[in-house]
Amino acid sequence: QVQLVESGGGLVQAGGSLRLSCAASGRTFSGYVMRWFRQAPGKEREFVAAISWSTGFTYYADSVKGRFIISRDNAKNTVYLQMNSLKPEDTAVYFCAADKVPLTTVVAGRVAYWGQGTQVTVSS
Repeated sequence: QVQLVESGGGLVQAGGSLRLSCAASGRTFSGYVMRWFRQAPGKEREFVAAISWSTGFTYYADSVKGRFIISRDNAKNTVYLQMNSLKPEDTAVYFCAADKVPLTTVVAGRVAYWGQGTQVTVSS
């Protein structure tokens, strides 16, 4: 069964750091773009960052550029999101996703696989 399983969420203070993991299983994700989205209460799901499994090329939303780093370990089939300088507005459920659209094209409706999400809460 294809699964994307997020972990690493939790409660942190503003200015702190957290690393999220997305463990992918059930198939090879070569040729896919892996993405992180987030959704805060009452808001639409928002794109955060993306990485190509094959090339490692990355793409970030302006809101997290310079603070968050997406990476992958192909041998472990795992994608990471290192979140630094966290702000209260980063509070959301963070979702891992995979699709086969161009790296810099973000269309949530074309995501092939979604993880279940992991909660990140940033206190002030």
